[in-house]
Amino acid sequence: MLAARLGYIFIDTGAMYRAVTLYGLTHGAIDGDRVDADRLVGMLDDIDITFRFNPARQASDVYVNGQCVEDRIRGIEVSRAVSSVSRIPAVRKKLVALQQQMGRDKGVVMDGRDIGTVVFPDAELKIFMTADPHVRAERRYRELAAAGETVSLEEIERNIRERDLADQTREISPLRKAPDAEVLDNSRMTVEEQLAWVEPLIRERTGA
Repeated sequence: MLAARLGYIFIDTGAMYRAVTLYGLTHGAIDGDRVDADRLVGMLDDIDITFRFNPARQASDVYVNGQCVEDRIRGIEVSRAVSSVSRIPAVRKKLVALQQQMGRDKGVVMDGRDIGTVVFPDAELKIFMTADPHVRAERRYRELAAAGETVSLEEIERNIRERDLADQTREISPLRKAPDAEVLDNSRMTVEEQLAWVEPLIRERTGA
């Protein structure tokens, strides 16, 4: 919504790691949460990830090799394995380079766990968005239920906590707040309240 209001491109970089994970799951490089890193890295040049704006959702959908995978990458099977995939150096190197290429001309709202620290350390505005894990689990539960996926709230919250810990402790591009990032805890905020919080910061930093 923020990108749409500004006329910017929106890029969900976490979706890119999920897309690679889905490809690995469907092509035999991942079994459950066990990842054959060498095999997956060998597949990277076969994975073309693009974003296309979906007017119905007012958001961008993720495509892999021309096929929309937006719903499939949000499922619990991908969620279980994505942190293991994101720790593979060759995967991060390829996707970070692609993200930097996408944002090189600015005019981008980019979402991800290492954007302000690694991908664009000189970004005009960095927001470290956080929320209570239980609240995040409830949100994801509603999303999955709407998509027809059956999974317990407890399993989703456990997965969220495990992914946070794995991403915070990985050696390459760990999840952490950049020193100059603004913290937005949206546990008890509506979307409109979040937009109202961030828009003055954007005007202050960019004049947009």
